[in-house]
Amino acid sequence: MAQLERAKFGSKIGVILATAGSAVGLGNVWRFPYMAGENGGAAFMLVYIGCVLLLGMPCMVAEFVIGRHAQANAARAFRHLGGRTPLAWVGYMGVLTGVLITGYYAVVSGWCLQYIIASGAGSFADAGPEEISRYFAEFERDPVKPIVWTVLTLLATHYVISHGVRDGIERASKLMMPALFILLLIVVVASCLLPGAGRGVEFLFKPDFSKVTGDVFLGALGQAFYSLSIGMGCMCTYASYFKRDTRLGTSAMQIGVIVILVAVLSGLMIFPAAFSVGIQPDSGPSLIFITLPNVFRMAFASVPFVGTVVAVLFYALLTLAALTSLISLHEVGTAFLHEELHITRRRAAAIVTAFTATLGALCSLSLGALDWLSIGGKSLFDICDFVTGQVLLPFGGLLTCLLVGWYMPHKIVRDEFTNRGTLRGRYLRLFIVAVKYVCPLGIAMIFLHQLGLV
Repeated sequence: MAQLERAKFGSKIGVILATAGSAVGLGNVWRFPYMAGENGGAAFMLVYIGCVLLLGMPCMVAEFVIGRHAQANAARAFRHLGGRTPLAWVGYMGVLTGVLITGYYAVVSGWCLQYIIASGAGSFADAGPEEISRYFAEFERDPVKPIVWTVLTLLATHYVISHGVRDGIERASKLMMPALFILLLIVVVASCLLPGAGRGVEFLFKPDFSKVTGDVFLGALGQAFYSLSIGMGCMCTYASYFKRDTRLGTSAMQIGVIVILVAVLSGLMIFPAAFSVGIQPDSGPSLIFITLPNVFRMAFASVPFVGTVVAVLFYALLTLAALTSLISLHEVGTAFLHEELHITRRRAAAIVTAFTATLGALCSLSLGALDWLSIGGKSLFDICDFVTGQVLLPFGGLLTCLLVGWYMPHKIVRDEFTNRGTLRGRYLRLFIVAVKYVCPLGIAMIFLHQLGLV
């Protein structure tokens, strides 16, 4: 296979922040709290952590192995290593999944931009929980504003992507991720100091195992893959930019720890505040846009100006975190078009931006003006979220493990895992067992249970 000269991340910290940034955006800060709220809180979190450690991280390393060895976009990498088997098509499914997520994910990112303006204008200063809930519902159904913010978010993503790997993706990640982490800690403290916050902490850390069902397992598995950006081509594409001395297992472990930590912090940010102001934790995707304004209003009631500043900074940085995830998702489609169609990177990025902006507009309109864009009572937005998060991502992870564990030559796997023999590879055997048996069986059992066959 002819190889293109590929860009590389410039530093180890750049690798960690860029790949972690793919996950530590809205995937954890927005999606994890509402998934946990809908599925039993602490019980869901424990299942989620188990899915990350036992199923998610081996799948991540498997994508790293494929991406770095193939030195190509996700579709070409799987096509090259999958040979004439159906596994050669897994990369195309990853590209499709990444593009679908980009479309509806940009809508949520746009909501963050709206909340920067609303918080700065003091729209929530004197509003109670009901008024804030009404504000979000009216904005969500607006036929114009959410689309404008969605397009602006994608244009910002396009700007970073068009500047390449090192000057665009890596540089942006180094600025955005540390700042978001600091602001997360500030808001967690503010949330946990609210009256009645203890019930929220208990909801997050005191498990009720009667809540654990097949749906909880499937949701936790989908969230683990969503958080780790597995099955959407992101990790495979980013791994193609890794240098030869990047330690794949160590990088995956560091990313996994960061993802779990941010998920826990996000829960501590949302649930104490939700219980404090009387909002149900199972309020769905809108949870962070209804609960947080109440946190800022109540926590800083005596110094409203400070509350306004913190709110503006938080939503600004949440937007930046969303961009790090969008950047990785956008890069999957951009790299695919750039290499497969032999067009310039800027033109490839423009095509992806135009397509995802159209999809994002339709997803936004399906929540209001075009609510007929639905199937079985689910809007196009909800359908994209469910199909990608709970079907395509786990299925893509399953097929990736089958490729690495059962089809790829063991020498290739060993060489990538040990950096061509320069590392001891003490966990190589454990990794092989995980991708050959543990991950495929675990993912398959959860799917079969969901279908009522187990």
